Amino acid sequence: MTSLATVPSVTLNNDVTMPALGFGLFTIPDEDMGSTVSHALAAGYRAFDTAPMYGNEASLGAALAGADVDRDAIFVTTKISNEDQGYQQALDAFEASAAKLGRIDLCLIHWPAPGRGLYLETWRALEKLYYDGRVRAIGVSNFQPEQLERLAEIATITPAVNQVELHPLLTQSALTDLHRSMGIRTQAWAPLARGHLNDHALLAALAARHRVSVAQIVLRWHLQIGTIPLPKSSAVHRMRQNANVFGFRLSAAEMDAISALNRDQRTGPHPDDVD
Repeated sequence: MTSLATVPSVTLNNDVTMPALGFGLFTIPDEDMGSTVSHALAAGYRAFDTAPMYGNEASLGAALAGADVDRDAIFVTTKISNEDQGYQQALDAFEASAAKLGRIDLCLIHWPAPGRGLYLETWRALEKLYYDGRVRAIGVSNFQPEQLERLAEIATITPAVNQVELHPLLTQSALTDLHRSMGIRTQAWAPLARGHLNDHALLAALAARHRVSVAQIVLRWHLQIGTIPLPKSSAVHRMRQNANVFGFRLSAAEMDAISALNRDQRTGPHPDDVD
């Protein structure tokens, strides 16, 4: 199979391109960031996903500044935290993140936090940042259909991305259908269901048939349904495996069998419960 160095790009609704597979940095501590980024870049990853709540924006920025890969070839995503929602607060939070990261390619509202009632104001701030040329694309994370529809009523820009928990145990088909109808790309956090799929008999059988790992089967499923997965691992051999998913293809029957594993089972909180 070919390496991630040949990964195709996907085109967002504003014609900006980003890699079809990214690297998640949730729980990666500062002291491990340099080696993690170095190994990830060597494996072929060019998209990195962070957030202020991860506490590692500064170490990611430093790691990328010292990397051998041209920064223009790297796509960095960060987010606006719940406590920074609101128009001016979001603008200030973005500048704080930009100072740590050097440049932000995609900025998301991390959670809708419906109880705060501020995500519409926060979106107006992201639109200003986009129009001012401070960020290449803007989007949301963990938004539900009703929040996307409410946003559409006031937005002058359609979100480029909605980053949500998505994996074979939580396929979110109604939400992803809505994304397609609105021109929004689906990005998946916890794409491997945080290890809950490792011992699944069907996935193990498919992995044996294709001579790959279970994680590679699941990531290939993501790519074929049009999702941008964000796997993460601190183990170098798993980083390489997870990146090496472009040299085989699942059949329609195999895809259907994986999708049928859906149990609406979350490994993280429901967005309505996060405020």
